[in-house]
Amino acid sequence: MTEDPDPTRRFDLADETATVRLAWHVAMLARPGDVLALHGGLGSGKTSFARAFLRARAGDPLLEVPSPTFTLVQVYDLPGGAIWHLDLYRLAAPEEVWELGIEEAYGDAILLVEWAERLGPLLPAERLDVELAPGATPQARIATLAPSPAWRGRIATIPAHV
Repeated sequence: MTEDPDPTRRFDLADETATVRLAWHVAMLARPGDVLALHGGLGSGKTSFARAFLRARAGDPLLEVPSPTFTLVQVYDLPGGAIWHLDLYRLAAPEEVWELGIEEAYGDAILLVEWAERLGPLLPAERLDVELAPGATPQARIATLAPSPAWRGRIATIPAHV
């Protein structure tokens, strides 16, 4: 069997509920050491995706998940391992991420990174890129998942219609 030359997956999400379902599927596939790089403009759904991901991993649909826009990082110590939720919108230079202690998370925690492109060359090659873009209606989103090799088999298991 040959490997699909383009393992990218696209999902048309009708509303925030569909975004939550996709985030749940991704959360169930994530492992300690994974990096999820969230991309998209302001209001594209990155924080909604991150909240749903964290709530799924915690097994708590009411888990309080504040946006780390001003703190830049929130750490969640969950039964399946730590998750670092970073919002790098206010990062002026990639090197500033070291001040957040991110090296503690690499390898042991799951990193969920909003505005991941702000990491520039510090963004690990092994990651799952999640691009969120506006869809056909104000509530709709288009999610594109671009996996590194470690993620390819995992995202292939996500149903086409979440």
